[in-house]
Amino acid sequence: MLLLGQLHGCTSCIEKEREALLELKKYLMSRSRESGLDYVLPTWTNDTKSDCCQWDGIKCNRTSGRVIELSVGDMYFKESSPLNLSLLHPFEEVRSLNLSTEGYNEFNGFFDDVEGYRSLSGLRNLKLMDLSTNYFNYSTFPFLNAATSLTTLILTYNEMDGPFPIKGLKDLTNLELLDLRANKLNGSMQELIHLKKLKALDLSSNKFSSSMELQELQNLINLEVLGLAQNHVDGPIPIEVFCKLKNLRDLDLKGNHFVGQIPLCLGSLKKLRVLDLSSNQLSGDLPSSFSSLESLEYLSLSDNNFDGSFSLNPLTNLTNLKFVVVLRFCSLEKIPSFLLYQKKLRLVDLSSNNLSGNIPTWLLTNNPELEVLQLQNNSFTIFPIPTMVHNLQIFDFSANNIGKFPDKMDHALPNLVRLNGSNNGFQGYFPTSIGEMKNISFLDLSYNNFSGKLPRSFVTGCVSIMFLKLSHNKFSGRFLPRETNFPSLDVLRMDNNLFTGNIGGGLSNSTMLRILDMSNNGLSGAIPRWLFEFPYLDYVLISNNFLEGTIPPSLLGMPFLSFLDLSGNQFSGALPSHVDSELGIYMFLHNNNFTGPIPDTLLKSVQILDLRNNKLSGSIPQFDDTQSINILLLKGNNLTGSIPRELCDLSNVRLLDLSDNKLNGVIPSCLSNLSFGRLQEDAMALNIPPSFLQTSLEMELYKSTFLVDKIEVDRSTYQETEIKFAAKQRYDSYSGRSEFSEGILRLMYGMDLSNNELSGVIPTELGDLLKLRTLNLSHNSLLGSIPSSFSKLIDVESLDLSHNMLQGSIPQLLSSLTSLAVFDVSSNNLSGIIPQGRQFNTFEEESYLGNPLLCGPPTSRSCETNKSPEEADNGQEEEDDKAAIDMMVFYFSTASIYVTALIGVLVLMCFDCPWRRAWLRIVDAFIASAKHVLP
Repeated sequence: MLLLGQLHGCTSCIEKEREALLELKKYLMSRSRESGLDYVLPTWTNDTKSDCCQWDGIKCNRTSGRVIELSVGDMYFKESSPLNLSLLHPFEEVRSLNLSTEGYNEFNGFFDDVEGYRSLSGLRNLKLMDLSTNYFNYSTFPFLNAATSLTTLILTYNEMDGPFPIKGLKDLTNLELLDLRANKLNGSMQELIHLKKLKALDLSSNKFSSSMELQELQNLINLEVLGLAQNHVDGPIPIEVFCKLKNLRDLDLKGNHFVGQIPLCLGSLKKLRVLDLSSNQLSGDLPSSFSSLESLEYLSLSDNNFDGSFSLNPLTNLTNLKFVVVLRFCSLEKIPSFLLYQKKLRLVDLSSNNLSGNIPTWLLTNNPELEVLQLQNNSFTIFPIPTMVHNLQIFDFSANNIGKFPDKMDHALPNLVRLNGSNNGFQGYFPTSIGEMKNISFLDLSYNNFSGKLPRSFVTGCVSIMFLKLSHNKFSGRFLPRETNFPSLDVLRMDNNLFTGNIGGGLSNSTMLRILDMSNNGLSGAIPRWLFEFPYLDYVLISNNFLEGTIPPSLLGMPFLSFLDLSGNQFSGALPSHVDSELGIYMFLHNNNFTGPIPDTLLKSVQILDLRNNKLSGSIPQFDDTQSINILLLKGNNLTGSIPRELCDLSNVRLLDLSDNKLNGVIPSCLSNLSFGRLQEDAMALNIPPSFLQTSLEMELYKSTFLVDKIEVDRSTYQETEIKFAAKQRYDSYSGRSEFSEGILRLMYGMDLSNNELSGVIPTELGDLLKLRTLNLSHNSLLGSIPSSFSKLIDVESLDLSHNMLQGSIPQLLSSLTSLAVFDVSSNNLSGIIPQGRQFNTFEEESYLGNPLLCGPPTSRSCETNKSPEEADNGQEEEDDKAAIDMMVFYFSTASIYVTALIGVLVLMCFDCPWRRAWLRIVDAFIASAKHVLP
């Protein structure tokens, strides 16, 4: 029985390590947010019957029961925290330690109050350590340097910043794989010469900028995989470095600034299987020596400076090529002839060239193993139907000029999984043959001219569909009939069509739906109740339809809802009082008919709140919790009262629009507390996803063999967030992309208080809003002068102070605002010389109209004091005229005051006299005439 137990692995973990795992969990929970406690290692329980070898993230030796692999999973810390390494000491036989986390506020260091830097030296069997996606910095290296048994160390997406640390990892002489991607490393890599056994090194997405920084790499003669992609290295490719690494199998140099021709000596790297030189500035022809790269399987030369005559003939005899992403952005006008001789291709990318005519179906017939064909962004006009091709799974011919969708697609490509035919000139009805493609999971036919109803064969036959995008066509009829059968649907985008009627029950069985876009159609009725039962619904967009009724509270109680756009409909009634969203929702409810006050609890879980152009009333509430709000837009309602000082607590706001209301009182000086003035721009990045489909074809390199083995397709799509904000005297659209990219919305800071009834002076503290790009205070009753502190608004592009009662001069310091594109102070009482120089030389006279005492360009009024004799005589005549006018005004005003006082006495003395009303009317008329004469 003991022997059988050993053979079947019937051993459980030892008690010592079980208790140590529970202690580790206790430590992690003590640093976790309350809302994240349920996600901290839930399978690690105190139940004595629970075998810890079966817990998530744990793997034990089948014979000894000792823990050999440990992974903590995602963490949700209250703040970034260090890990107490002494908690790992009981796991003496652990071989793999995974502290990688994609949660919130991850690990930021190590400590051990007893053993210090030597803490990891006791884990003598530790081979692999994954610390990726944390906040580790160079202070971690002394601890890691003690783990001398390590062969694999992964430190991607951390906070390694600056020159490579001297002697930081010098004792890790057994390292074979070192992954330092996505940090901020730069400088010399001399420290790496101690790592003689290193076979794989990835330094992609760092800050190396010079070929001189790469010189030490030539000493790593055992290197087989080298990644230097997405750095800033310029100049020619350093042959003294790469051409000496004769064992290289994978070389990735994409996304740098290399110039010149491809080095001839790269053809001497006989073991090279993967070569990526894309997204540089290389030119010339492919070296003839490339004909010797007989092991080459993957080649990418796309997005360089090759011209249309670029020759690929040296590749003709390379029969092992499987992945060719070589032709993107190469200005090719015809298909390279070397492809005719390839028989083992699995991926071909001919996208973004100048290819025209027929789609080359011979690529399919010549390569029976072809799985991916990318032909998008060309000028193909005809798609001949190929013979049956069994292996093709991904086919993209979007953004061409193919007018007719090919018939019998289901017979030609029976195993197709992903089809993208968007942005062509397709017309007519939806292709019925697609309904027979049982394996199709991704279909994008958006931006065409298809019309009519969706065929029943499609809505009932494509049961594997997960991503469906038919937006920007002319499909009509009811929105998905009741018999629709898309049980696996994840993303549905049917926006910008002609669908009408109520939203039926066709999606009621699509319970996995995550993204739903039905905007810009003719849908009517109420939001269906079955929609609230979808547990994973994340994005809901039903804007610009004819929907009506109120917002059901259950809609805002969906656990994963993060994006809701109901704008441009006919919804009415009161706003919801709260939103159940832990991470913050983007909520667009503008251009509806909502009434009543704004609930003071509404901002608690909202990042973007757009309530513009409704019928809301009451005052701006003293919101309970404003920490999550980034954008607050309340324009075009009936809000009254003053701006509450509590609004100054919007510490993370980027756009604030309170215009076109009936707000009164003064502008609170504490508005300078808003995030417009803060420089830590990246601290609260808007997590706004991209509008386009990100379809990336990634080559997964198996680190054990360093061979390209399979294609991994990452599919995701989200809705773009677009904010229209009044800037530069027009409504500009500011769009956010992903949290990892520089979307313009992320850089936009603006405040609009125009068209209200605000009074008092402009607070000088507003000049402290250093990141402000647009400020609009126009059409109010503001007094005083323009604050000279506005000269500190170095990023301001639009400054509108028109239609107020400002006086004094325009501060000359404003001429230092080099970003200022729009400046409007018209219809005030300003005087003096208009500033000149820089941006002020570009403003037209319209910017200053209604200020008769302003002088200098661009107005025609001169500010000169020295005049010629003729001008002096004319001036004397004007002065005499003014004196005569002044005397007349004096006599008139004196008489008016005397008569007014006399009449007032008579009226008071005879309160009940019948002629009293007539006298009062005479007085009113007299005063009105006096106002007309008096300046």
